[in-house]
Amino acid sequence: MNNKYTINIGRQLGSGGREIGTKLARQLDIAFYDKELINIASQESGLCKEFFEKADEKVSQSIFGGLFGARFPFINDGSLSGNNCLSNDALFKIQSDVIRELAKQKSCLFVGRCADYILRENPGCVNIFISAPKEDRIKRLCQNMAIDAEKAEELIEKTDRERASYYNYYSYKVWGAASTYHLCIDSSSLGIDETVEFIKLFIQKKLGL
Repeated sequence: MNNKYTINIGRQLGSGGREIGTKLARQLDIAFYDKELINIASQESGLCKEFFEKADEKVSQSIFGGLFGARFPFINDGSLSGNNCLSNDALFKIQSDVIRELAKQKSCLFVGRCADYILRENPGCVNIFISAPKEDRIKRLCQNMAIDAEKAEELIEKTDRERASYYNYYSYKVWGAASTYHLCIDSSSLGIDETVEFIKLFIQKKLGL
């Protein structure tokens, strides 16, 4: 097989998915991309990064309002073009092209952004979904974000709903469903570090590394 491969991680908010992805990429010595994709997509397209931040893992909106009713400088050089706005679909296309190009260049680990669907024709992909019980997720957010349990639960429900809508809309599959991924794992069962080791072993066996 091609010696380049890609790990794609879907995750529930508060499950530790980003931390797991960071540690996994470091141990495998491959590139890691999460919100870094926003800056790359902005640089590659010449569009202001606020467009990508507003659309990040959110389902498509009308080009004439909704999420992009607010106006941002269209071009990244600071010139104002107040009447320009883009649909989330257009931004998804730009970000998808960035993901494909990065995957061509080197082995990568992507967190979210429908990378598993975007790279669905790449045989060297391993698609993983990380979950955790809600009480553990609330506790993690309270610790990491210094918020109370009520706020953490609201944020979990809102973010998971947005991620599911985004993924289901663009991939035509079901976010978090076992049939969508090669491996689904509860990070609370083994803890973060042991979950990283488990996933790494799975990847090595699946890809014959």
